[in-house]
Amino acid sequence: MPNSATPTHCPYCALQCGMNLTPLEGGGVAVVERPDFPVNKGALCGKGRTAPAVLESSVRLTSPLVRSGGTLVPATWDEALDRVAEGLARTRTEHGPDACGVFGGGGLTNEKAYSLGKFARIVLGTSQIDYNGRFCMSSAAAAGIRAFGLDRGLPFPLEDIPRTGCVILVGSNLAETMPPSLRFFNELRENGGTLIVVDPRRTKTAEQADLHLAPRPGTDLALALGLLHLIVAEGRVDEEYVQERTAGWEDARAAAMAHWPEYVERITGVSVPQLRETVRLFCEPEHAMVLTARGPEQQSKGTDTVGAWINLCLATGRAGRPLSGYGCLTGQGNGQGGREHGQKADQLPGYRKLDDPAARRHVAEVWGVDPDSLPGPGRSAYELLDALGTDIRSLLLMGSNPVVSAPHAAHIEERIKSLDFLAVCDVVLSETAALADVVLPVTQWAEETGTTTNLEGRVLLRRRAISPPEGVRSDLEVMHELAARLGDGEGTALEKGFPTDPEEVFEELRRASAGGAADYSGITYRRLAQENGVFWPCPAVADTDDAHDGGATDCEDSSPDLAAVPGDDDPARDGETAGAVHPGTPRLFLDRFATPDGRARFVPVSYRAVAEEPDDEYPVLLTTGRVVAQYQSGAQTRRVDELNAAAPGPFVELHPRLAARLGAAEGDPVAVVSRRGRAVAPARITTGIRPDTVFMPFHWPGEGRANTLTNPALDPTSRMPEFKACAVRVETVKS
Repeated sequence: MPNSATPTHCPYCALQCGMNLTPLEGGGVAVVERPDFPVNKGALCGKGRTAPAVLESSVRLTSPLVRSGGTLVPATWDEALDRVAEGLARTRTEHGPDACGVFGGGGLTNEKAYSLGKFARIVLGTSQIDYNGRFCMSSAAAAGIRAFGLDRGLPFPLEDIPRTGCVILVGSNLAETMPPSLRFFNELRENGGTLIVVDPRRTKTAEQADLHLAPRPGTDLALALGLLHLIVAEGRVDEEYVQERTAGWEDARAAAMAHWPEYVERITGVSVPQLRETVRLFCEPEHAMVLTARGPEQQSKGTDTVGAWINLCLATGRAGRPLSGYGCLTGQGNGQGGREHGQKADQLPGYRKLDDPAARRHVAEVWGVDPDSLPGPGRSAYELLDALGTDIRSLLLMGSNPVVSAPHAAHIEERIKSLDFLAVCDVVLSETAALADVVLPVTQWAEETGTTTNLEGRVLLRRRAISPPEGVRSDLEVMHELAARLGDGEGTALEKGFPTDPEEVFEELRRASAGGAADYSGITYRRLAQENGVFWPCPAVADTDDAHDGGATDCEDSSPDLAAVPGDDDPARDGETAGAVHPGTPRLFLDRFATPDGRARFVPVSYRAVAEEPDDEYPVLLTTGRVVAQYQSGAQTRRVDELNAAAPGPFVELHPRLAARLGAAEGDPVAVVSRRGRAVAPARITTGIRPDTVFMPFHWPGEGRANTLTNPALDPTSRMPEFKACAVRVETVKS
């Protein structure tokens, strides 16, 4: 690696692929392979390779903007910050602190997420904070906590996947959403293992599978229950494991037995022989895994659906054992860390619960405030957005674009427009930022140092490689300046602890997380730089014998069965550092689960239909997702020429039989209509989708905006909207 190269990580998905950045003559940086990072070993997708394009001044914001006469015009930083402080202060004075809302993002670093939650609760005094990560894996998080007592995307490193015997991949098109990860699944098959993909579409990932199950959208819960029924009926339950390491089996068993194979076939469209083959392939190897993504999670019953797949793992003894288990493929770059440290409506740093008196006392002491001054839990993401302009009158938004990404997006756009005041911190002028009263241009991944936590629970260090353009500041500087203006001056900002140095923020985060479920107290910037990341929980050594309220020390990777598994050669275990630091926890639950009694919990669940079933007026189901060349709301990737050439706009994927009924040909404009609105995009005709289903990617605004159509029906536990299934009709568009 050249001396001038800076090792860092991709700004996009939760793989957080390693890369090196080297300076270019005349300015800017180029991406160079970084083969030492174990997640991607140098491989990158098109988004990662082209990420520096968004650093160019021509495509990003380089000056604050304020609204004047209905138009956003350039302003000085002092003018813009004064306007933000005045808007938030006026709302707080006239309507109370909870009339101020804060909405964050799963792409913010841990330092920013931590500071944003702190800013909301001790500067604004509001309970109304949540983030777009609620739309990512909140159902999996809720199900994981119910079953295991702890939520971490993957309880094992990705490098364990090739060594297991079978993986059931539910609702993930990782060949397009996180392409470098596909190598782990290819290696699994090369090693003699089996890949089963569950998806209504025959995606690029499904094409790699040994067995593809194509259930009707929204029926994953019935599918999992039908598989568990067969596992019981065929005598494949690991009775010894169930007795020794779980609780609640009898009720879960009874619920599953009500879902006999023929009944499940009628609901899902997956044949009984396919159900039996799935059970055989999953149960015969010594080791197996179930991995879920947005497909089963973005449903109004997402928590129960994930819970049913977890029950499948528990009944067969496939959780908390080497090379086995349940895991969730986190989507956003810092979706994991973003919710661990205070952006989520009900959580404090360290994955502590906001309504837990002990948690409030601990964090309040770190922050230097009275525990009673901390507000209680607030609204979830969609409920917060839905309250804009009524209960919530002003909004500070950081790193999110809900005008494109929220369900029932036209309604949310109107709620945003009805605000008394909107301030947005962003890299580009997103569709949401374009509606703001003040837009603050902030630094990007390559222009700042900070930490993220990838889908494995591996905390990583992103390093600053270049200076930002003149006129751009970091989000930490924004919060520092606003805290000063909203308090009693600069001294108050420093006293309340809003430093602009990310390492200083991380040091405080370590203290705030200590003893929590997501304990980072044993992690330092130095360790992250030396060790290629550290897996949480990682308590400080002095704390490892203490009682941790999250059960972190009960999850340590101490099993002798893993002596030969790659990834356990942590440098902290060798040489002069041995015994001086906690090694981190690559693999959870090997000795016990993070519940009070150490047992995993079966949760009895039963099938229920999607919130909006097709009928005569809306006879087809819509499901949504991503394409390889764009990312999330597309606010950044739609500004990269190479990516736009590969994926220039939205489309409607439909089966030839449906296209024939409509009289639609390839490329013809078709309208997809739901009870919430209408979207128009070219037809893409393929046998890779069910005849009763259409698919739209959600990266684009305007008339092709998929989320104009989607249903905001919420999961009662996770408050996840039902992005993955809503009733629609499809119409041809007359030219």
